[in-house]
Amino acid sequence: MTIGPQGSPAYRFISAFATVTEAAHPRVHIDLVPVDSLAGSAKAIEDHTTDLGIIRSDAEIPSNGETIAILRRDVIAFIVPSNSSIDKVQALTGKAVAIPQGPVSSYNDKTLDRILSYYDIPEKSVKRVFLPITDIGTAVREKHVAAVLAVGPMAPGDVVDVVNAIKLATKAAPTLLGIDEADAINKRFPGLESIDVPAGALRARPPVPDDTVTTLAITYRFVAPDTMLNAVAGAIARSLLKTKAQLMAKTPLASQIEAPDPDEGNPLLPVHPGVASYLSSGEQSFFEEFQQYFYVGGMALSLIGSAITVFLGRLRSNRSAAALRQIDRLIAIADKALSTQAIADLKPLDDELNEIVAWCVHGRAAEGNDSAAFSIAIDHARRAIQRQRLLLGQGAP
Repeated sequence: MTIGPQGSPAYRFISAFATVTEAAHPRVHIDLVPVDSLAGSAKAIEDHTTDLGIIRSDAEIPSNGETIAILRRDVIAFIVPSNSSIDKVQALTGKAVAIPQGPVSSYNDKTLDRILSYYDIPEKSVKRVFLPITDIGTAVREKHVAAVLAVGPMAPGDVVDVVNAIKLATKAAPTLLGIDEADAINKRFPGLESIDVPAGALRARPPVPDDTVTTLAITYRFVAPDTMLNAVAGAIARSLLKTKAQLMAKTPLASQIEAPDPDEGNPLLPVHPGVASYLSSGEQSFFEEFQQYFYVGGMALSLIGSAITVFLGRLRSNRSAAALRQIDRLIAIADKALSTQAIADLKPLDDELNEIVAWCVHGRAAEGNDSAAFSIAIDHARRAIQRQRLLLGQGAP
């Protein structure tokens, strides 16, 4: 499983997940593979060097990645001060936009480029200013920037912090710009999703926004390669959702974990079939999936056992037939020896007898009664050769 740079949110979440999972399942061990970026996590999944990783939906996507769970859904928030004349994204042309500094600020910058490209706004026409959140309020008040692009959850995070910073600096609640074309943008850029931000989601008093606003969002997903077995993917999703409360005790990031929609149809990071099966049919389907693997495994073992039995049967049959042929040959040697008229003609028969004896001794003859038959046949052939050699040596007719 990939893990981000030490101290990052991804690092804290994955560390908590590994600890909770190993405590709940003592026989399970999770190896953590350090990566320095979201791109590194995507490459590890694509190269099959890891089985699980965190992927941001609008960043680098592994071609073989499938969703196990959604870890976080972050709002893409264009925030302007209360007295601003900017009422839509298109009005940012020629303006300066602040982006909070942080580990993913470069990804947020690229997200801005995608949104601007949808409106055919040249990237260079919108200036970017990367600032710490503590300086953003002052920059807005002094009109160094006309708007702020923050990406974060509808919970403590960058978006809420920016709203509070602007409210504190300007003494008035800021405004969240709506993006009415969110669904259309999603069709062009599937990593950006439409989301409704309810009134007061970013600040309660005064409420920000003051009414429900449609904008865009990105998701952080737990992703596995498409080669992962369905039963394993379903088991991971089940464990993640079942231990959510325990994970929340270790990191607040776990509070945003949600199950993916099996009918989502995301072309970039589709839901893993094993997870979809578990979510659609619940526990019953999950255990039936395991039963299916046991059934198929049992069938395979049964077929293998039958094949081995047939093979051994044929092997024994072939050995028995070979043994009978050798016994017949021993009897023929004995008959030929008794009819031989020259001592010199007995040597080839004696050599052939020795070869058959060696064949028997090396264990290539059949066992049981065949072994007894071999003993009798060998003794019979040997006695016949010795008798004929003795008779011919004495000059007998």
